[in-house]
Amino acid sequence: MRVFKTGPDYLDPQVLEQASGQPVEQLDLWMAGKAYCQQKLFEAASVADLILIEGAMGMFDGDPSSADLAAAFGVPIAIVMDVKGMAQTAAAVAVGLANFRDDYEVAGLIANNCGTERHAQLIRDALPSNLQLIATLARDEAVALPERHLGLVQPSERRAELEQCFDNGVPWIEGSRLTQLPAAVTFHDQAVVEPPPMLAGCRVGVAKDQAFSFIYDANVRLLEAMGASIHYFSPLNDSAIPDVDSLWLPGGYPELHAAALASNLSMVEAIRDFHQQGKPILAECGGMLYSLETLTDLTGETYPMLAILDGHGAMRGKRGCQGMQSAPLPEGEIRAHAHHRSRSHDTPKAIAHGRRQRHTAPGEAIYRSGGLTASYLHLFFPSNPEAIAQLLLGITHNIDSLEAI
Repeated sequence: MRVFKTGPDYLDPQVLEQASGQPVEQLDLWMAGKAYCQQKLFEAASVADLILIEGAMGMFDGDPSSADLAAAFGVPIAIVMDVKGMAQTAAAVAVGLANFRDDYEVAGLIANNCGTERHAQLIRDALPSNLQLIATLARDEAVALPERHLGLVQPSERRAELEQCFDNGVPWIEGSRLTQLPAAVTFHDQAVVEPPPMLAGCRVGVAKDQAFSFIYDANVRLLEAMGASIHYFSPLNDSAIPDVDSLWLPGGYPELHAAALASNLSMVEAIRDFHQQGKPILAECGGMLYSLETLTDLTGETYPMLAILDGHGAMRGKRGCQGMQSAPLPEGEIRAHAHHRSRSHDTPKAIAHGRRQRHTAPGEAIYRSGGLTASYLHLFFPSNPEAIAQLLLGITHNIDSLEAI
């Protein structure tokens, strides 16, 4: 079995990876492109008997949407609906979704938050013969996944609890029609150009721990395919960075670990020294907050950070930014997305701003300070391999303005 996630997401894939036992990658027609998605599906079909793609938001939300992805590759859709407080109405909504467009196939409905078997039967009886009730999940806290301000809690924090949730859901799945799968789908090989070995011999240090874990598996695979060797380290627990040529500080939850990050002075000095040498550093979202002078957490406490980028970061509750953007870097444009509940202030002049997918207002600021490139944007490296290679090699890191481009 292979599982994919539609659109940009870090937390859901971690849960899906624990459940499936296999790496989970993103499929997104805008961020990755149709050819990339087609090749990933072909590769998965060559080694797996079953492919599951988790959608994002509602079926038709986003551009492209989950429905667009299903239509592009002929993948049937299982509607997952919270049916608490409704029965026949749930069937009516499912029928509407199934017939909203004519370029996809809906295999049936999975009813979430279903109260009893009688509740399930009411929904089943109201569905037309061509739309089956595939499965039901209980209205039961024992199968609910824990959440926090950016979505689901990281599985690494509660692995045993997640396993228990999976086990608790089994009785509701057993005996369902999940064993009656739709007809097989054929995926075709896509001639994808192999990325050039621009990073041959380059050692890339990647921050990875409870504070920094928003890492696309596809990004790591690309760096390795281009010749880089990956060396993980923990800003929380290690005293020094590995012997590397460039650093990648990805997103995550530095606001939950600000005190520990601030107290690891040897790590702070190591990264500051790396920056002072002018070596390339990529800092995304949480990594950018770590790069600032201070960070104020959700309780209002303020802690010193790396101070390799002027400015201060602060959490701001439920308000934030979310959406697709591209990053017009000096090295080239890279597809990306933003998702945060914080703000930065007193930062330097940006060299550029993200280009929003859906409107013309300026997107997230992109900063450059010496070898550091920092932004709230999470980059999807496969959208422009050459650009990310140049960034990590520091080929154009002395460019500090895109106004003339």
